Amino acid sequence: MAQDPYLTPGAAYKRLYEEYKRHGSLTIGVDFDGTLNDYHKEGHTYPRLHKLLRDLAAINCKIIVWTAYPDLRYVLSFMKENNLPCDGVNTDGIPLPWASRKPFFSAILDDRSGLHEVYVDLDMLAYTIINTK
Repeated sequence: MAQDPYLTPGAAYKRLYEEYKRHGSLTIGVDFDGTLNDYHKEGHTYPRLHKLLRDLAAINCKIIVWTAYPDLRYVLSFMKENNLPCDGVNTDGIPLPWASRKPFFSAILDDRSGLHEVYVDLDMLAYTIINTK
């Protein structure tokens, strides 16, 4: 048996692709501040991430915003105003009684946690699924 199987290049993408093919959907957690929204008002925009969320929604993925931002009405308003899909905020997206304290996400987009690598894998997945339909 291989050690650290998900440290092998391409392994995370392969797992995401196989899970998508099996379930027809993935649940994607996405951080709000610094990933979708310019929290520090430094003039950043996030068009590639916004497009990725729309592409993922187009292939039936759930988008769950995970945030410490104190005003959840602002978060929901931002998502709506920017035409960004949002299936929930600070939830795992799984209805009770199956929801747990640990949220289940197939992948997490977060500016503090390997954003580039996860973005590349999800972008490639969305592109592959959209172009093979």
